[in-house]
Amino acid sequence: MSREQRGPNEKLGTVLALAGISNAGLARRVNDLGAQRGLTLRYDKTSVARWVSKGMVPQGAAPHLIAAAIAQKLGRPVPLHEIGLADADPAPEVGLAFPRDVGEAVRSATDLYRLDLAGRRAGGGGIWQSLAGSFAVSAYATPASRWLITPADPSVERELARPPAAGGTGGAAPADGPEHVRVGHSDVAKLREAAEDARRWDSKYGGGDWRSSMVPECLRVDAAPLLLGSYSDEVGRALFGATAELTRLAGWMAFDTGQQEAAQRYYIQALRLARAAADVPLGGYVLASMSLQATYRGFADEGVDLAQAALERNRGLATARTMSFFRLVEARAHAKAGDGTAAAAALSSAEGWLERSRRGDADPTWLGFYSYDRFCADAAECYRDLRMPHEVRRFTAQALSRPTEEYVRSHGLRLVVSAVAELESGNLDAACAAGTRAVEVAGRISSARTTEYVRDLLHRLEPYGHEPRVKELRERARPLLVAPA
Repeated sequence: MSREQRGPNEKLGTVLALAGISNAGLARRVNDLGAQRGLTLRYDKTSVARWVSKGMVPQGAAPHLIAAAIAQKLGRPVPLHEIGLADADPAPEVGLAFPRDVGEAVRSATDLYRLDLAGRRAGGGGIWQSLAGSFAVSAYATPASRWLITPADPSVERELARPPAAGGTGGAAPADGPEHVRVGHSDVAKLREAAEDARRWDSKYGGGDWRSSMVPECLRVDAAPLLLGSYSDEVGRALFGATAELTRLAGWMAFDTGQQEAAQRYYIQALRLARAAADVPLGGYVLASMSLQATYRGFADEGVDLAQAALERNRGLATARTMSFFRLVEARAHAKAGDGTAAAAALSSAEGWLERSRRGDADPTWLGFYSYDRFCADAAECYRDLRMPHEVRRFTAQALSRPTEEYVRSHGLRLVVSAVAELESGNLDAACAAGTRAVEVAGRISSARTTEYVRDLLHRLEPYGHEPRVKELRERARPLLVAPA
């Protein structure tokens, strides 16, 4: 459905020319972005011609998808008014700010938590569907630079007045509003327990599992009232740290389910909360998550910058295992950029840091997933991107040696990487065998990222589509590929 404007949309035509996108190319990009959100769109070059020459305005999420498609090509955000579609409901800027003031930071984070609830109530994907695909790597520039300049706030103490008790005697009476919550260490402990549970469910069942998806609700119902309450500087630091962990988790789960725009907003707020917590290693972990997302989305150079930002501020602060992980994330970005020399150097450094780590080190709880087999898994992906199948096979053998009960999704991803290495080595039987096991694992979890890995493998197998083994694998994968993300 569309509605007609007066005259041509010259703004859209100008930006399309600037971006070098044809009418057919834009239609294809919009349809693809819609498919990632479970939307069946059938726009073609004629549709785009109508948008430009007749000023037709597509309805629903389409204006935001158009902006997102152009933004991906230009590498920067594209607001609706720039392409002449500002009269469509504008995408909110909630969650993209990185305020200098702590009070503003609390407001920015809690506004984001409430927005997620509004999206769920709206139905059909809510606000995140309307923002589909609006990830812009440039939105990470200000948060990263401000965090590097000032990684900790001087004080986060928050004291709010309490109303007098009824009748004016007997001390202060409790109030219903969240601004009258007095936060203690037990409140923070509950948030940390929730984060630990969410990490476990996410690893085992994927970011789309209903138990994992309760994290945004926990942020809205439990964390937000505490952030808006009263607390000492000591308790406040702990509260901001626990909430930052949960917010990063919400971002990671959104990333795993293909909701890149939501993930970006959660990551930015998680980094700001980590700054309020004065937790530099946690801030580095958030930056590493941003780096992985940027690299996954095709912005490898920015991924390198974000990983190096995490490393720079943590020299002399983070544990050896933490530094190893940051270097590993940097290696992933270098490999995606095709820089084999830099990737090898980062991998060597990551391995060296890992060898220096000891059991008694004060490693953060959020790093519990990281061990030598995880290092091997990511090293294998680096060499996959560098098209070195022999190295991929060597590291994948170690990565697949760990039991899978706790890290089901990781096991599935490793199987796909193994299948790709076998295929590039000319071992079609082994590739199909690993692919079959990967499909079986992917069918047990809710992870759009894992599905994309399987889809990439099947694409690589297309030249062998006539082979019975490949046909069987494709048939096994069919339910996974047609299921909603």
